[in-house]
Amino acid sequence: MIRPLDRIGAIKLKLGIVIAGAVTVTWFVHQFGGTHDLPGLLQFALALTVGLAFVLLLSRGMTSPLREMAAAARAMARGDYSQRVRATSRDEVGELARAFNTMAAELAEVDRMRRDLVANVSHELRTPISALQAVLENLVDGVTAPDRETLTAMLRQTERLSRLVSQLLDLSRLEAGTVPLHRSAFAVAPFLRETADAVLAARRATGGDGEVRVAVDPPDLRLTADPERVHQVVTNLVDNALRHSPPGAPVEVRAAARNGHVVVEVRDRGPGIPPAEAARVFERFYRSDSARSADAGGSGLGLAIARWIVDLHGGAIRAEPNHPTGCRMVVELPGRA
Repeated sequence: MIRPLDRIGAIKLKLGIVIAGAVTVTWFVHQFGGTHDLPGLLQFALALTVGLAFVLLLSRGMTSPLREMAAAARAMARGDYSQRVRATSRDEVGELARAFNTMAAELAEVDRMRRDLVANVSHELRTPISALQAVLENLVDGVTAPDRETLTAMLRQTERLSRLVSQLLDLSRLEAGTVPLHRSAFAVAPFLRETADAVLAARRATGGDGEVRVAVDPPDLRLTADPERVHQVVTNLVDNALRHSPPGAPVEVRAAARNGHVVVEVRDRGPGIPPAEAARVFERFYRSDSARSADAGGSGLGLAIARWIVDLHGGAIRAEPNHPTGCRMVVELPGRA
């Protein structure tokens, strides 16, 4: 569709041009009728017809984005988020069309994430439920005896379900913004050592091992944040690092003051994260073959929760390569609230 007024940057000016053009066209038609001695009623009808045709021609290009938006909105109500509006105008209607296209793209991404979330949650829940069901059926049918090893395996599947549900609830609250931060000032060095000891104790309880080395510069470094939520972030990062580190390779946790921020780094010597996936690892349920494996015990939610917590603090989190091998998770938090 031809839009001759697209280059004009104000809707008021466009309306003025349309009105002035209609008056000018009407005047020329009137002059033409007077020159050819046309009856007055015919001159009026001819001027009215030509003037309306001129107005409709120009105004159709002005209002076509609105009609396209209405059609796209009806399509989006049916679940089709692929519709876009032609946004070539420079006026307020063009700005609205561009904002509409941005909103449609974001809604399409949200809808994709919703479908992925449902599919991934179903998959994650099905695995431990299927394992529990199989073991329970064997116990009920008398195929296996309720020995300690069988009950331990059932307990681990139940704990996996509990962790997944807790993580889903945490993520839901964080995304909804209903999680308040209880900020307080605390010393970073003992906090990191206690967090690392807690992760190691939990791993030893399930037959795992590992080593965590903590270094803080300066030793009396302090941070103003929500200690419980920061503990959740560091626990997840240290646990991931231990899970993917080769045997005998220690995980390093470093903290330092830098440009008014407290920077916490968790380094491992594992396979690392490919550069193309460094940003996507913070998406819900996203896993890299080399970095996040369901077989290794991850649910694919820990890093997504960590990102939300860091964002709530006004900080940043990213994944970087750790030379010569491994991954370096970097968390930057404002030093003070």
